[in-house]
This record gives sequence, C-alpha cells and structure tokens, in this order.
Amino acid sequence: MANQADWDIVSGVGITALAVSAARSIEAYRPDPLVSDPYAESFVRAARPEPPMPTRPGEAAPGAAWEAMGTYLGVRSRFFDTYFTESGLTQVVLLAAGLDTRAHRLDWPTGTVVYELDVRKVLEFKSQVLAEGSARARCQLRPVHIDLREDWPRALLSAGYDRDRPTAWLAEGLLPFLPDDATARLFANMHALSAPGSAIAAENIEGDVTALAEQPPMSYMVEQFGFDITEMWPADKQYEPTGWLADNGWTVRVHEADSLGEAYGRPFGPELKAMHASRLFTARLGS
Repeated sequence: MANQADWDIVSGVGITALAVSAARSIEAYRPDPLVSDPYAESFVRAARPEPPMPTRPGEAAPGAAWEAMGTYLGVRSRFFDTYFTESGLTQVVLLAAGLDTRAHRLDWPTGTVVYELDVRKVLEFKSQVLAEGSARARCQLRPVHIDLREDWPRALLSAGYDRDRPTAWLAEGLLPFLPDDATARLFANMHALSAPGSAIAAENIEGDVTALAEQPPMSYMVEQFGFDITEMWPADKQYEPTGWLADNGWTVRVHEADSLGEAYGRPFGPELKAMHASRLFTARLGS
C-alpha cells in the first residue's frame, strides 16, 4: 500500500475515492438510480480534479467508462446500503471510509453510532465539504483519524467503541489493496472486537487482479490520471476471508456482483467484464 498518511484527495489513492464519488453521482442522477447520494457531486466540485470528472449521465466522452463505473458503483452501493438497513444494528464501523456518506444519507435507527476510520486528510476534506453544504449526519458520527496499518483497534476503542455491543462492519473497496497478512489481521481484529450478533460486509475481487489494468474502467484511469490502481493491489493473494469467517463461527453469504446487477436491473455490459470477478459478501456471528 502507498503511504496513506500522505494522501490527499486529488492524488494517489485519494483520486480513486474521488472517482468513486463521481461514478456514484452519475448513478444517482439516472432516472431510476440504485443509490441516492446528494453529496457525491459536491466532493468532485470542491476538489476540482484535472482532468475534470463527470458527475452526471451524458457528461463523459463516449467510451470513457464513467457510465460503466456508475453501474458498478450503483450495484455495490445498493448492496451495502441494504445490508445496513436490514442488519438492525446500531453500532457501525466503516473501515477506510473515504468519501462514504452513509452517515448522512441513510435512515438510521435512533441511537445509532457510526465510526468512520480513515486518514486525517480524507476525513477532514469530507467533513469540510459536507459542512459547507449544511449536511447533517442522521446518527452519532465519530470520525477516527487513523492509518489502518497502525493500531486502529486501540484508536477505535479510544473513540468510544463498545465491544459488548453488536456491530455492523464494512470493508468496501479495501480488501484488494491488502496483502494476505494484512487481510488476515483485519478479519482477526474485527472478530476479536465483535459481540455475538455482529455482522461483516465486504467486497473481494478474486483471481488475477493485475489483468484488470488492461480493461475498462481501470485502463481509463491510467490514461486520464496516470494512476494505475492495480499496481497497489498485491498479486497472488491466497487468503480466503469467507472461509476463515465460516471456520470461526460466522454464517457467510456470497454474491457475485454481476448477478446482483441482473437482479437490480443493471446488467453488466462488456466494459465491465473484469468486474465479474467481484464478490460481495456478508457474514453474521452466532451466539
């Protein structure tokens, strides 16, 4: 992984968080959106990336892959939004939260506490843009400024996390960046901090991730921004988080992203062929 402490929102990994917001905004502006995110466009406008990123359908040049990215991010966001609304849990942890705005856009049960973990520059940028737009969180929002390679469990506990309270965890867009040892530690830490009834949701991309660099939308990111996200994805990953969870008392359900796209009325076209390797899964810890 890159030196996360040095991220800003218009370079390195930060540009991917901004691109996710742009793609989610495109989906949100479609006539039949899978996700409602009234804040995503604001981040792109505030950051002013070069070259500019489109935020609405039809703004991108033909073949630029933004529409496809919007489709994938719409499917992914809908799946994880549903996970939270159906979990019934009121303690939530977003790992590598980036520009996630679920604390502001989802209807949370009374008493919900949402912890957002990410590096300071990213969370402070998000907070500033949301404040300028008079956005208000619909829960108790507790940002935790931490590089996930550091002792994030200690930082989370120091922020008020209650390890005796069931938790809904989310690792969205994170696992592809982690080598096997870091992924194993991540799940071991979540497991150790989870009370019975807790839930985990994550995105995992299977197979040879290096091949994704040659296909849209990854190749577009390289061409336009000079940044190949797959160079930060470790090759030859062998760790199977779903197997580990099942072996440690979690009930796991795995969904193929393209099958979810079909179910949501957003079938993946040929430009999203690479994303057929994406798996979205949830797990619940028994008593």
